[in-house]
This record gives sequence, C-alpha cells and structure tokens, in this order.
Amino acid sequence: MGEATFTFRVDDSLKEAFAEAAKGQDRTGAQLLRDFMREYVKEQREAAEYDAWFRREAQIGLDQAKAGMLIPGEEVEAHFAARRAELRKRLAASE
Repeated sequence: MGEATFTFRVDDSLKEAFAEAAKGQDRTGAQLLRDFMREYVKEQREAAEYDAWFRREAQIGLDQAKAGMLIPGEEVEAHFAARRAELRKRLAASE
C-alpha cells in the first residue's frame, strides 16, 4: 500500500498545542492524525452498515404489514402482561 501526503492549514497555536499533547503521549502529531483518521473511517463504515441493516429490517416489517402478517395490539399487550406477571412472580420468590 502506497503512502500519500496530506496537507492542510491550521492555526499555529492549535498546531503547537496538538504537538505538545502528542509528545505527552510519546506520539507524533502525524501518528495521532493517522489514528484519528482510521477511527473516523471505521466509525463511518459502521454507521453506514448499521443504517443499511436498519433499512433492510424496516423494509421487511413494512412488507410483512402489507402482506397482512400483523399481530393485533391486544394480543401483544396480553403476551407482555403475562411475561411481566411471571417476572414479578420470580422476583417475589427470590426475595
């Protein structure tokens, strides 16, 4: 993998403060900037992957709803009411 030079302008005081902070970590500013860039790229990739997954899941739900594959709200409420009751019962028994 080749290397490229990345040049940009920054205020002198920021550059000096950044270099001093990097030195305090036994790192160079360039090393830290590469780390920051890698982390930023990783975060953006993960965010894009999550967004794509979420959109796929939402579309599945929409498609199922359009196909009539729905559970009535009352049935959902009854199911989770029973689960809450069971959990309360187990918690009471463990006290």
